[in-house]
Amino acid sequence: MVDTIVILILTLTINPAIDRNVTADRLVFEDRAYILSTDESAGGRGINAAFVIHSFGGKTLAILTSGGKSGKRLEELVRAHGFPVEVVPIQNEIRTNLTITDKQGLTVKLNEAGPPMDKRELDRLEKATIKRLDHAQWLMLCGSLPPGAPPDFYARLIETARKKKVRTVLDTDGPALQPGIEAGPTVVHANQGEAERLLDAALLTRSHFLDAAQRIRAMGADSVILSLGSRGAIGANGKSLVEALPPRIDAVCPIGAGDALAAAFTWAMVRKDDFEDALRWGVAAGTASAKLPGVSFASLDQTERVYKQVETRAAGPVPAQ
Repeated sequence: MVDTIVILILTLTINPAIDRNVTADRLVFEDRAYILSTDESAGGRGINAAFVIHSFGGKTLAILTSGGKSGKRLEELVRAHGFPVEVVPIQNEIRTNLTITDKQGLTVKLNEAGPPMDKRELDRLEKATIKRLDHAQWLMLCGSLPPGAPPDFYARLIETARKKKVRTVLDTDGPALQPGIEAGPTVVHANQGEAERLLDAALLTRSHFLDAAQRIRAMGADSVILSLGSRGAIGANGKSLVEALPPRIDAVCPIGAGDALAAAFTWAMVRKDDFEDALRWGVAAGTASAKLPGVSFASLDQTERVYKQVETRAAGPVPAQ
């Protein structure tokens, strides 16, 4: 069935999870709190991105790994969203993550590392992804690598995608981030914490953020999106530095807002191929999603209302490399 679908945006989630989401009345140390609600959802940056793209009317295919009883549950949760899915089976159980959010928006997120994958499983996943590149305009490489995956796993896919003239978004952390950037993705998306770990530097001021975006781009990426939560995002490409500033909101749950940003940016690039406008859409989607309770993603209508309030402004030219 998937073979008959024209795929514009391909998402890869190598290390998905069952997300157990708990809403509490408050989060405090050394005192009692009460659980208000619990639910389960399919977790993983690529799965979240595919959900947003699909809900916006975009064409997408989500590739993900799945193993064990938890993997079967994951597949049920993902397929319920209605977008096309390709599952690459692995032997070990997929991970379970825990997110606790209170009514004030304070959030604690506890993630397992994920199941080890052997070389045969990694090769199958790589081949399945490469096969789908023939039908893709964009490939989104999303989330952390599981134990056993080499740090250059994403880098190899970026190089292959470039040969096939498929644009790439790298949205990861940890050991995979630097080699992935050095492979030359079309866009690298990083939040403040990821950028600080990558650059081994604290980012505290606007000038720090602008400099960080340029430094990351100088490592090899064509473009960079540095997302800064309630402060919006900075975009750097070969022509300019752009800031996208969201309206002030009362954030309820910011978990997943970065995934919404990356997904809406890519969706907008497919529609118009305008970096600044796509950054504006991305910040709008992240902001609108942060206004919702639990790990939720804003609809296109909700995002469009915020989009009209997002301000974009030039922050200066990007020095030639």
